[in-house]
Amino acid sequence: MDFLDMFWAAIDEQLQELRTAKNADDVLRILANDKGPDRGFFAGSGGDETVSDALHTAGWELVWAESSLYYTMRAPDGSMITYIEGDIHRGDRHGHNPESTRAPAN
Repeated sequence: MDFLDMFWAAIDEQLQELRTAKNADDVLRILANDKGPDRGFFAGSGGDETVSDALHTAGWELVWAESSLYYTMRAPDGSMITYIEGDIHRGDRHGHNPESTRAPAN
């Protein structure tokens, strides 16, 4: 098995697990990376199936979408994730800019 075959086999495994994800914690565990507990990454965005497809199978619903690369989904338990070009963030992050909530610097 060459590198590409191993890569896509790992992506297929992630998608299989996502099809049973019950909440945001499950998604972030399945797609964990080194960016912290509230973030994940899906490297297979160029493949045939998407995170959205897999989560729909698990009973998730689309809450908001700008495109197939930027959307927010809600789990059956009410928890949410935002997908931004492969990056996964806990919660509804569309339009969220932490900088805009800070007081101006003096």
